[in-house]
Amino acid sequence: MRIALGTDEHTPLIDVIRERLVELGHDVEVVADEDPWPDVGRRVGESVATGAADRGVVCCWTGTGVSIAANKVPGVRAALCTDAETARGARRWNDANVLALGLRLTSPEVAREVLEAFLAAEPDDGEAATIARVEPAADAGA
Repeated sequence: MRIALGTDEHTPLIDVIRERLVELGHDVEVVADEDPWPDVGRRVGESVATGAADRGVVCCWTGTGVSIAANKVPGVRAALCTDAETARGARRWNDANVLALGLRLTSPEVAREVLEAFLAAEPDDGEAATIARVEPAADAGA
């Protein structure tokens, strides 16, 4: 799987995340490193929305800013996750395609668990109609 990775601050956790993604067999492209958080979220979001990446991982101090910025990109469903079950549910029930992590409180072990859960889970087909309600209408703003 192709993973777009971005962060507004390069901490040791970013290295752990990248290493774990590679260990799991994914191709990782760092699309934003130490850029302002709005740019990080947008760049990773655009990579996912255009199909250049299958999924994305965004990081900032709390994870909130990058998740807000990524969610501004049409077709992106970014989820701020603090544990593996939340990440699994974000994929299963919300078809989240971008994972947001906070640099401040996420330990390396929790980051590994969250990544594994997020990347292993598949969307529940029964949620497709509900998820579609989140996407903007094709004629919105016309």
